[in-house]
Parts: sequence; structure tokens; C-alpha cells
Amino acid sequence: MAGAGERKGKKEDNGIGTAIDFMLSNARLVLGVGGAAMLGIATLAVKRMYDRALSAPASPSRMSQAGKRSWEEPSWMGSSSRMLNKDMKNNISRSLQSLPTEPTAFDPDFPHLKPPSKKSSTDLKKARLRLSMQEKLFSYYRKNVAIPAGEQSRAKQAAMDICAELRTFIHSKLPDMPLRDMYLSGSLYDDLQVVTADHIQLMVPLVVERNLWSCIPGEDTIMNVPGFCLVRRENPEYFPKGSSYWDRCIVGGYLSPKVVVENFEKVVAGSINWPAIGSLLDYIIRPVVPSETLILEVQYEAERRLFIDFLPTLVMEDCVLIAKPHRFAEYGNMWRLSLRASETARLRAADQQDSGCRCICLKILKAICRFKPSLNRLNASQLTNVILHVSDQELCWSHDALADRFLQVIRELIGYLERGNLPSAVNPKVNLFCELTPEEVDELGYTLYSSLSEPEVLLKTDT
Repeated sequence: MAGAGERKGKKEDNGIGTAIDFMLSNARLVLGVGGAAMLGIATLAVKRMYDRALSAPASPSRMSQAGKRSWEEPSWMGSSSRMLNKDMKNNISRSLQSLPTEPTAFDPDFPHLKPPSKKSSTDLKKARLRLSMQEKLFSYYRKNVAIPAGEQSRAKQAAMDICAELRTFIHSKLPDMPLRDMYLSGSLYDDLQVVTADHIQLMVPLVVERNLWSCIPGEDTIMNVPGFCLVRRENPEYFPKGSSYWDRCIVGGYLSPKVVVENFEKVVAGSINWPAIGSLLDYIIRPVVPSETLILEVQYEAERRLFIDFLPTLVMEDCVLIAKPHRFAEYGNMWRLSLRASETARLRAADQQDSGCRCICLKILKAICRFKPSLNRLNASQLTNVILHVSDQELCWSHDALADRFLQVIRELIGYLERGNLPSAVNPKVNLFCELTPEEVDELGYTLYSSLSEPEVLLKTDT
């Protein structure tokens, strides 16, 4: 009986499933790559509504964990043999009718086509909506995104105080450790931090011998991970183990960023008397545990907190590598290629050239991702690169165009999520989505697509 019920369910779903399959298979021909990507995300959104409707409990009082919103719900094909009620059918029908199908709907230049000589009521309504969105974006920026200059200055000062203490202690405790001068970096220094001045990076450059170490790009290894590198020990027959200070951090013939961090952790977290230093500086300082990287938490000015990422760094063959591990453990022996400085420089240069709103757009998006748990997996590098890609296509980035560019960036981001690939604008070999799972990609795409009909929901901070 169970098998018959399952076959019946599949038969009843077959008409809708066949229509969706046909639509997706021909979408690329009709709409182009961008249109097909958007349509794919849209179809996934409708699938989710359909499956959630089919799996809804009969009574609110009988709601269980299975009834909660999740992207990992029954698949579109043959998920249930139950029929939709009238309201559910109407809801799905309206959603299908609202899907964009015209090729121009996915053209980034479409909103900017020259209007007719006499504006219709629809044109005027769109203009009013655009103006309203523009006002809401700038209001959101002022209230929730921008950090007062005084707060940024005090956070930087606290970081510089800690940096000075660390530099002095490490040089006295480990005088033979080959290091260049530490320096502070990150969005706080580039005026790209949002909401509150609460994190900064302390870069710790290691000095390695050129004839003893070489950089192997991730795409040239068996693991094939562009954006990450292996640092290989060379010439062991002529320069045996012990010839370099960093030989103590070798794992399998390669300099391990994980072991390097562990060695610093023994010194920074285990040897330094942070309570005494904190008392001297009028701060409360403590290492954050547990943590994959070495992080110091600094409490200053009553309730203000600053997190300092302690990042060992290598500069090899014009590449900047940082000891920030890959999310997946199997790549734990690889150094991360840092492209942040190049990305930020390109973004700032473009804004300076035309007095544009790219940085404002980035900061708004960063704040949205910080306030929205469903978007937390999107990081600053991914958002920056989407804006850089859109900037290559779109010339108008005046402050008056912020609403249009904001929505365009979201649409482009949905397209990249649908393809599962966001190439770096600095190094196209690097897929900036490589550390996201397929389920996370789908969840991000669904959340952003759902916001297109009412983008104001992204600006709510009560979630």
C-alpha cells in the first residue's frame, strides 16, 4: 500500500514537476545566463513554499519541529500525495505569476532605459518607490551603519596599546624569532567597519628564507583549492632540519599555519600576564577560548569591547598569506591567500574617481548581514567582490543612484549564488563561495530572492 501511495503522489506531482523542468531547461536560451540564474532561485523559492504547504500540520496546536522553516525540506518531485487546498493553490499561483520572465527583467541596464516623453502612472509610481527606498537606505546608514569617529579613534588607540605591549614582550621572550614589525589592519583602519568598532587585525609578519621555502598555489596541488597555498620546505639535503627557525612548525614537509598559531598561542595566551598589563593600561584583556585562531578580547571604557585577531603572515612571491584556516579541516595545512588589500584599494579608487556610493553600499550590506542571522554566512570579501563586478558593468554610482545599485547588487549576488561560484575580481581563479555548503548557498539565495519584492525587510534590525 505504501508503494502505491508513493506512486500516486508522484503521478499527481508530475504535471507541475514537468512544467518546472521544461521551464528551467529552456530558461538559459530565453533569458540568458543571468536570467536563468535568477529564475532558478525563484523556482527554488516556489518549491519551498509548495513543500512547506504540503507538509503543514492539520492544526496549529499540533505543530512540531518538522513544521519549522527549513531549506532542507521535502523535494519538489513526489514530496507528498496530499492535495493543496484552495488558498494554498492561489498563493502558489500568484507566486508563479510574479516570477520575472521577460529577458529585459534581468538586464542590469533595464531600470535605466530612457523613459517615454510622457510618464505613465506606473513610471511615476516606480519613481516614488525608488525615492522612498533611497531615503530608507540613507536613514538606515545614519542610524545603524555609520560608526562615530570618536568611537573608531578610541578603538584604534586600544589596539595600538595592545600591539605595543605584544611587540615588546615577544621580542624579549623570543629574541631569536625572525619577525618584521607587527602592524594593525582591517576594516576599522579602512573606515569600512559597521555598526560598532569591535574588531581589528594584528598582522605578525614572519621572516622566512627564500632558498628554504616556496609557495605552491592551491590550484597546483592535488587538493585543487584556489585561494589557498602550501608553503613547502625546500633543499632539505643541503639545509637539514634546524637550518630555519620555522622548521619546528613543519607538518609533512610543509609549514603548517595551524602549528605556527599554536606556538604563538603558547606565548601570547600562556606566558603573558594579561591582568597586570590590563591594569596598567586600564583595560581588561583576555584570550578568547576556544578559538581556531588567536583572538584577544579587550574591554575598555566600561562596556566597550574590541576583538583583536592575531594573524601570522607571510609575504612570498608577491603573495600575502595569512594563518587563517580553511573552514574544512582537510585543508588545515594550507595558508589563506589574502586579497583584501587589493579589493579595498580597487573599491576606494573607483569611489574617489567618480565620488561614488560603492563604499556606502558595501557598508549597508555588511550591516544587513550582521543583523540578519540567515545572511551571516556572507562575508565582507564576498560583498566587496560583487560590488566590484557590478561596478565593471555599471558606470553610474552617484549617491542619487544608491537604491538602484543596491538592488542591482542583490540581484547579481542571487545570480552568483545560483551558480555556486563567485569569482574574485582580483584573482578570477578563486571561488569566494568555496567554503559554503550547498545548503547554505540555497538558504542565502532563498532569503535574498524573497526580499526582492519587498527589499525594505532587509533594513529591519529586530531579527
